[in-house]
Amino acid sequence: MTMQRRAFLKKAGLGAVAGTATIAAPAVAQPSPQINWKMTSTYGPSVSPLFGAAQRFCTMVKDLTDGNFDIRLHPAGELVPALGVMDAVSNRAVDCGQTVSSYYSDKDPSFCFDTAMPFGLNTRQMNAWMYQGDGMKLMRALFSPHNIVNFPFGNTGPQMGGWYRKEIKTVDDLKGLKMRTAGFAGEVLSRLGVVPQQLAPGDIYPALEKGTLDAVEFVGPVDDEKLGFQKVAKYYYYPGWWGGEGQVSLYVNDKAHAELPKSYQAVIEVAARAAGAGVVEDYDAHNPEALRRLLAGGAVLRMFPRDVMDAAFQASGVVYKEFSDKNAGFRSIYANYKAFRDNIVPWFRVAENAFDNYLGAAVMRQSEKK
Repeated sequence: MTMQRRAFLKKAGLGAVAGTATIAAPAVAQPSPQINWKMTSTYGPSVSPLFGAAQRFCTMVKDLTDGNFDIRLHPAGELVPALGVMDAVSNRAVDCGQTVSSYYSDKDPSFCFDTAMPFGLNTRQMNAWMYQGDGMKLMRALFSPHNIVNFPFGNTGPQMGGWYRKEIKTVDDLKGLKMRTAGFAGEVLSRLGVVPQQLAPGDIYPALEKGTLDAVEFVGPVDDEKLGFQKVAKYYYYPGWWGGEGQVSLYVNDKAHAELPKSYQAVIEVAARAAGAGVVEDYDAHNPEALRRLLAGGAVLRMFPRDVMDAAFQASGVVYKEFSDKNAGFRSIYANYKAFRDNIVPWFRVAENAFDNYLGAAVMRQSEKK
């Protein structure tokens, strides 16, 4: 009996030691996989705030993965035409791309909700809709049939109303105007007599210089100055009622995204948001100086007349209804977007706009006294 007890304890002890050894063995860290992606952009170095965000994104992804996730960035035209980003990502000719979704309104006008809408949200309101409202959920559903996982990738902030060869004093002055514009804005402007034309950023200046365009809207002073629009069209109008903000997007092919480890998927999301945050900061910091240089160089700043703004607002309502009547998906997104806008705008009017308007007037009075 005693011998049997000793044998049992011996076996039990060995088992306990073995179990302890198994638990205490240090975990061997699995190396992060080496992944190489190709990324294209609608932009190039001449549009530095936007292309710079893509460069920061690629650097962040590489740094956060100790160099194991390498995304090679190609500017517009190097691999893919500037306006071919959506198709290239959808077909996985590239793994990801930077663009603005309003360029693809010919596929579905609903894509414009991912960029900017006439008399729509401003930058902070857009961020709130995307991240706190239903914006992200609605956009993910919209892009899914195109094999794309979309991510907000920065914002230009409020945009200008563009450059014109002649003054716009009445709505009649818009009739017959050949204007570079994109997306939903072109639909609305066409109801006011404008002939909209969509061109890639690099093609705009030559068309304006040759006279095949009478006007152009792009973003604002920083980019407009670099692209040289003021050299051939001196009247610079505001506000850009079709772009109270301008969200840029990162498109990732859905299969490429699904193949990534969860940690790399998280890196994509974090890096896109962090790199994109610098876009509006860049524009906000540098637009004032750029505008002063443009005015010193002969640009003439004008505000759209009230009757032009009213006509544009009414025309926007007509186009929203037309697209809603014939496109159920558009109707659903617009209803959600409009409800969010109508709820948030009064708050901004009470708090922020009142402050901005007073401060703007006070600063102007102070400057005049000097």
